[in-house]
Amino acid sequence: MTSKDLSQSIMRRKPIDDIEEESKHSGLFKSLGLWQLTAIGVGGIIGVGIFSLAGLVAAGSEGTPGVGPAVLISFLIAGLASAAAALSYAEFAGMIPRAGSAYTYGYVALGEVIGWFIGWDLLLEYIAIVAVVAIGISGYLEAFLSGIGVHMPVWMTSTADEGKGGLINLPAILVCLLVTWILSRGTKAFGRFELVAVAIKVILILFIIGLGVFYIDTNNYNPFMPSGFGPVLAGSATVFFAVFGYDAMSTAAEEAKDGKKHMPKAIILSLIVAMLLYVAATLVLTGMQNWKDIDPKAGFASAFTGVGLPVIATIISVFAVLSILTVMLTFLLGVTRVWFAMSRDGLLPGWFAKTDRHGTPQRVTWIAGVASAFLAGVFPIKEVADLTNIGILAAFVVVCLSVIIFRYKRPDAPRTFRLPLMPLVPAFGVLASAFLMFQLHWETWVRFGVWLVIGLVIYFAYGRRNSLMNPNSPRRHEAVGARPAD
Repeated sequence: MTSKDLSQSIMRRKPIDDIEEESKHSGLFKSLGLWQLTAIGVGGIIGVGIFSLAGLVAAGSEGTPGVGPAVLISFLIAGLASAAAALSYAEFAGMIPRAGSAYTYGYVALGEVIGWFIGWDLLLEYIAIVAVVAIGISGYLEAFLSGIGVHMPVWMTSTADEGKGGLINLPAILVCLLVTWILSRGTKAFGRFELVAVAIKVILILFIIGLGVFYIDTNNYNPFMPSGFGPVLAGSATVFFAVFGYDAMSTAAEEAKDGKKHMPKAIILSLIVAMLLYVAATLVLTGMQNWKDIDPKAGFASAFTGVGLPVIATIISVFAVLSILTVMLTFLLGVTRVWFAMSRDGLLPGWFAKTDRHGTPQRVTWIAGVASAFLAGVFPIKEVADLTNIGILAAFVVVCLSVIIFRYKRPDAPRTFRLPLMPLVPAFGVLASAFLMFQLHWETWVRFGVWLVIGLVIYFAYGRRNSLMNPNSPRRHEAVGARPAD
């Protein structure tokens, strides 16, 4: 094969006209309406960001200075970058309501190898997100049990890398397996659970804000930025984990009753609700307690204990566990649908794309769940959070670039939502996401690079040859409506 042939094969694009026909035969059930989709988005965005990462960034961790009350600025910077990406996702979601999200968008607009890299990237990042959230839940569970006089042994509540004499985070492992079981029961049941759990979560956060505002000491806001602006920028890269989630929700597009109409609305609504709650919550957290005294693993629980309300702290710990579960469910759903889409396209073995009577890809659901349990059990929260963020930021760069390219390549494609101020908004999304990526530690870049190299090997060993866009693919005859690339 010549270099020209190789280049053409890896840059072939999935025809947008094939997507609607494929989705009719996917085996996934269309059971999600606008409010269920919005709940999934809010459920994915709000959770560990408020209950764990806000405290972690404000107080700092070993080797990382705390940013104090300026954690609010970290959230706003991350939210601004995320908003540009959210609008790009909204345009694509209204045009291509298909499982796979950023993987599919990159495949259609930029070519197969780019789509592969983003899909491969998301497999790791979504699994890592589930692990991060499980670690956050473990922290609140430990705080709750301590509040009622039950102290779990250190060996089973922290990892060896945390330097506390721990061995494994057993509660985090068990939570991952519980969430996997819930998702395995089917999308319809999951959607109902998510709607109720998100309602409880929003009520809890409003309760925390409404009560906490009466215990704010404005002296805690001085100094507002105790470590300077540099750590605030680095903090925005860490809390970026807290301002996405709509991307995972968009992976469920094929399970929406009216994806083209409802997906864009759900993406935008979920981010607006989340950012309003984040701004209020961070002001309350850093106003109630001096930033140096905030517990990085259970910020609000420690804040209410610090003002003499241990009973409220216990209540928060209980409901924080339930509310954070929705984040895990959203991202576990995301990784299974990306994996499903890549398998259906021939880039990964078709064995993974099989669905059961619930319309659920059970095989990838349990594989992803067990993998997240492993990460949660043996790695500390910040390492896993940073690994997550670099991958999601890379996906955002691709989606923002893709929406620019596709707007000019296919201006005739029907769009139920058109991103405003093209190309300024997506271009800002590219620059902001790339900037935040470079705020992360070099070790995170090394881990990310190793994962992508492994993916490159798998793509050339299996994916490129078996892709349904390859006219000679052994799996091509299994596809419905497949045709050669553009």
